[in-house]
Amino acid sequence: MMVPTGRFVKSPNRGECPNSPGFRYCVLDKPARNRNADRDVKTQRRENATVPKRKTSEVDEYIAKCPKEARGGLVKIRAAIRAAAPGATERTDYFQMPGYSYPGFDYDGMFAWFSFKSPHIRLHVRPPVIQEHRKELAGYPTTKAIVSFPMGEPMPITLVKKLVKGSIRIMKDRSK
Repeated sequence: MMVPTGRFVKSPNRGECPNSPGFRYCVLDKPARNRNADRDVKTQRRENATVPKRKTSEVDEYIAKCPKEARGGLVKIRAAIRAAAPGATERTDYFQMPGYSYPGFDYDGMFAWFSFKSPHIRLHVRPPVIQEHRKELAGYPTTKAIVSFPMGEPMPITLVKKLVKGSIRIMKDRSK
């Protein structure tokens, strides 16, 4: 006969406890033990340990903090900049927004940035680039160094690439 004592059941004879045979005390609210459960957990931990975790970059974090509607456009402009400037360093320490640089130039080598300011996704480039491409940018709001692309419209990838390449060219020309 088992006698309840709090959470445990005390058995006068060893071996009466269904959850842990060979012991006098049983846990009342514990289900029967699956002997393979520990092995499955250890195997799962071992499998997870071999998969290297991808480091999230500060740029990924910046995009994740933006509204869901803007993320697609930000990812597209990021890909366009990367395609136009292969080998550029991606960083957020200059102006606290995603930017791209080549070491050894003025402005710490920075030539392009992107940002989100509702309701626009913005491309920041060196100021002369905006003046050089004034006709192509006629349909977009601009400042001296920023082009704003409306979120609801398709991202003009070829124009973004052209502006980024122009910014790189101006940066390199100034260093001569």
